[in-house]
Amino acid sequence: MLSRDVKIVNEVGLHARPATFFIQKANTFKSSIWIEKEDRRVNAKSLLGVLSMGIVKGTVVTLIADGEDETTALDGLEKLILNELND
Repeated sequence: MLSRDVKIVNEVGLHARPATFFIQKANTFKSSIWIEKEDRRVNAKSLLGVLSMGIVKGTVVTLIADGEDETTALDGLEKLILNELND
């Protein structure tokens, strides 16, 4: 299991369209993936879960991956976030 802190940099955070891009990317990996904010953790492959987090610009979240492609998953999701969810 690996984890990584990432700061959300796009203007609207993880809402609507950016959240959809994030979830689509997360679903390309075999690993289980979670996103954590403060003391709350949700499945990063669940649109409802991610939207329920209320993640806005400037929020630091922890991405957690567990599985055979966990490193690739964290690298891909971090790149997507740092590219302002425009990949």
